[in-house]
Amino acid sequence: MQTTQGPGDAAHALARGHLAALPTETVYGLGARADDPHAVAQVYAAKGRPADHPLIAHVRDADAAWQWASTVPDYARALAGAHWPGPLTLVLPRSPRAGDFITGGQETVAVRVPSHPVMRDVLTRLAELTHDPAIGIAAPSANRFGRVSPTTAAHVQAELEQHLSDDDVILEGGPSSVGVESTIVDCTGPAPVILRPGHVTAEDVETTTGLPLAERSDVRAPGTLASHYAPEAGVTLLAHADQLDTVATDRGARTGLLALADVATPAGLVRLSAPESPEDYARVLYSALREADALELTSVLAVLPPSDGVGAAIIDRLQRAATR
Repeated sequence: MQTTQGPGDAAHALARGHLAALPTETVYGLGARADDPHAVAQVYAAKGRPADHPLIAHVRDADAAWQWASTVPDYARALAGAHWPGPLTLVLPRSPRAGDFITGGQETVAVRVPSHPVMRDVLTRLAELTHDPAIGIAAPSANRFGRVSPTTAAHVQAELEQHLSDDDVILEGGPSSVGVESTIVDCTGPAPVILRPGHVTAEDVETTTGLPLAERSDVRAPGTLASHYAPEAGVTLLAHADQLDTVATDRGARTGLLALADVATPAGLVRLSAPESPEDYARVLYSALREADALELTSVLAVLPPSDGVGAAIIDRLQRAATR
């Protein structure tokens, strides 16, 4: 395994069937050619990921994305036009291009057009190397299954160094700007269903499509298990800051605090981060949870942000991190 700043190094590794940990605007992903079952199997092995969990195919543009689908409803095209490139994944009926090894055996495929310039450079170079403009990179988060997602190359190295081969690469692309995984929208029915909240909000989806959200979907999606994104430290959620003093008195000295900046830190707690806004909260969330483990804290108190906007995604991730 090598760490590199060269998108060409990552593209060549991928073209040869090896793995590349790649920066995206959401989190770092562990990438493999989405048309190579052997390479994708290496992703599952490195992560310790169950084989029936589907992967997202990251592609260069909407034209490439539609090659992975058999049909694309108009409202999905509207979402793509408004939010791609960006942190939005669309689930569509799959075309023959999408194999069972990335769909988890489902008749649907998840596709996304990332906005991170380094990731887009890798996709362009890989398309040139493979002579396939619709080539996809299957890239779940670059961490062991169920653990805290990485938002820097250093996180990836700490998490996966022992699980990558000498031919695999980690591509340095700076810290992720969004910090939580993409919104996943099921577009296989008459109206969209949000399977995983993210930076693209429910309000965004309804405004873009002109449709009310449906609530039911049978599609399995990444990152939706009850327990996920979990550090070693136990996570306790507080709906309101005024609960903090009472709860903090029952904790030992090895307890961290994650809350918006306007929440004061009670004596004896370790402040992990003080984000100024919900957007900042999302950006630092996983780094703060990783810092708790680096400091060998036993618990983390997390005061939830408001539930509107990206706050819904933060609350979703923290609820899963707190579930044991």
